Amino acid sequence: MVLALFALRSGTRPFDVALDTASIGAAVFTVGSAATAFFTFLNVIPAVPTPAPAFGQQLGRFLVETELGRAWLITTICGAILTVLTFAVRAWAPTLLVTVLAMAALVPMATQGHAGEEASHEAAVMSLIIHTIAAAVWLGGLVLLVVLRPVLERAASQPTLLRYSSIALWAFVVVAVSGTVRASIGLGGWDALWSPYGALVLVKAGTLVVLGVFGARYRRHLIERAGQPSGSRRFWGLIVLEFAFMGIASGAAAALARTPTPGGNEPPVAQSAAQVLTGNVVPPELTASVWLTSTSIDPLWVLVAGFGVFFYLAGVRRLRLRGDSWSPHRTVLWCSGSLALLWVTSGPISVYREYLYSLNALGLTVLAVAIPLLFVLGAPVTLAVHAITPRQDGSRGGREWILWLVQSPAARILTNGYVMSAILIVSLWTTYYTGVFRWALTDPLGYEWLVAHFLVAGCLFVAAFVRTAVVPTYRRVFALVAVIASFSLVGISIITSPGLFMADWFGAMGRQWGPSSLADQATGGILISVFGVVPVAILAGIFLLHRDEERPPRGLAASTTSSAG
Repeated sequence: MVLALFALRSGTRPFDVALDTASIGAAVFTVGSAATAFFTFLNVIPAVPTPAPAFGQQLGRFLVETELGRAWLITTICGAILTVLTFAVRAWAPTLLVTVLAMAALVPMATQGHAGEEASHEAAVMSLIIHTIAAAVWLGGLVLLVVLRPVLERAASQPTLLRYSSIALWAFVVVAVSGTVRASIGLGGWDALWSPYGALVLVKAGTLVVLGVFGARYRRHLIERAGQPSGSRRFWGLIVLEFAFMGIASGAAAALARTPTPGGNEPPVAQSAAQVLTGNVVPPELTASVWLTSTSIDPLWVLVAGFGVFFYLAGVRRLRLRGDSWSPHRTVLWCSGSLALLWVTSGPISVYREYLYSLNALGLTVLAVAIPLLFVLGAPVTLAVHAITPRQDGSRGGREWILWLVQSPAARILTNGYVMSAILIVSLWTTYYTGVFRWALTDPLGYEWLVAHFLVAGCLFVAAFVRTAVVPTYRRVFALVAVIASFSLVGISIITSPGLFMADWFGAMGRQWGPSSLADQATGGILISVFGVVPVAILAGIFLLHRDEERPPRGLAASTTSSAG
């Protein structure tokens, strides 16, 4: 589906064939998930399959009452739903939605195994999820190339292969980075390379290198000859080799999931409440040097920030090669926002967020308003629309998808200042005064969702007030004031709270350094007030500064700048 959305044109036979292929793949995925659930049950609970009601009841309890069983049950149900949806949809927007659902269907499967039982389990789980999704996109595109070969016109073969090559390249990068993070956590050290687990890691790494060499050495030559009859033998030769090595890599991945990790990587035996709650001991005291050196890599946001900086700088370079200019301060703002994102998600805040309420609050507040302000002022949408080459064959590339997103009815609603102010205010209060905050602390997926939610909501909120085509009114100023007041009130309520939020978590850590848990919580309230109010006040200043400016439309530049960010 990713290749169909990026390389093919909706309403054509190749696009329909792609979705039919996805439907068949979803059906195979459903049957495979159901079979895996059944055999996993037999493996976990040694039982002899019989037609007796007791066996069915035991299987039902496994699927409903155990975490492992629920994961495979959810995966099977998602596969069945996807089988129907991929057969039913044929338009752009529904296909995009189903693609997102298909990626989500891989998450429960990727969270299984022993990743959640290891030290650094959050990074292990997230790297495995990313790894699985990227591998599915890569392999799925390759399967679709084989299926489309008879129905693609010869003139369309070269651009389709070229677009798949781009997808495969970025999937290769994601697979390599996430696989490296996962393997390093599983191994725990270089000595473990000689263990059975390490041997499988080496096999998988070797196949990945070979696949990368194939892509770098042969794919370009294959693409150049795609429209020629002589290119058919090269095509099938490369496809067979790539499938063979992908099969080896997939087999190694399946074996890794069932091979115990080296003992040195297992979390220490729980001797304190902190180890019971987080799986790790309390980190050392937060000193100035620790602020600069402590890291806890989050592979998802490392990839997001890395890709963001790469594509942004590539766009700037393309503009300059064409003789167009791009403001240096926008580049600085975007890169600063990316570094701040890394600092929050993979730096000291990530290390200490489970132990200090104040740093958890600081991270979420910076994600909600400070980083979005840097990102939106960098004008990435405007840069992308000007730098990406338009498609001429009716398919949608990056430029077309971006324009579709920023001009869609949903985007007009979500870049309305009133709507986004309300969403940000509600998000702020529900995070700290419902079970959302606990979910984000206890579940890696909950934390990742909260980071993504605040980052996206913050960017849409800032974009709603930075648009140059909007004439400011007192009502929009009131919306900004309401957000400032909300951050202030949340901060004050936390500062003045007589009790400790999540006392069974922050109060039970047994931390021997720094302020008391209640004093640290009050510090968190101060940080929410300061780092929530100051960026919004800066945004209000920018908004009021341009309240009387009227900039006439300048074709595409004006329409895209109005939605910039």
